Amino acid sequence: MIDPKQFRELVIGPTLLAIQLHTQAAENLLLGTALVESGLRHLRQLGGGPARGLYQMEPATHDDHWRNFLIGRDELRVNIEGLMFAAMPALEQLVINLGYATAMCRIHYLRVWRQLPEADDVRALAAYWKQWYNTPAGKGNESRFVELYLAHAS
Repeated sequence: MIDPKQFRELVIGPTLLAIQLHTQAAENLLLGTALVESGLRHLRQLGGGPARGLYQMEPATHDDHWRNFLIGRDELRVNIEGLMFAAMPALEQLVINLGYATAMCRIHYLRVWRQLPEADDVRALAAYWKQWYNTPAGKGNESRFVELYLAHAS
């Protein structure tokens, strides 16, 4: 497992600042998302599924962010492109480029029309993750998010 404190301090925080989307709530939500989605250890979905990276983003979701959200948001798009490795397909960067994967996870939550919960309300962050990232049909559950976050986030 990647140390969650280091992941927060060295990847999540700096990435959110670089793309100008940092809030403490976003930082906490992304850390919880990575903890519950991959345990901060799996880079590909177990069982051969399509999800990639520590946030376990599916290719269709990733591609939709580029096709239908980042178009016309030039400053945000340029900020994200600044995190990317040259000569590597964007989708594959979800696996090896922690900053890029973090930015794309933040974009996923940015598209949600509901405001982020309060930064210190772990149960609300878990519910937000479940509704908008894992989805009601997903296998993840809010209690696992809370458990992992409380065990590893401080």
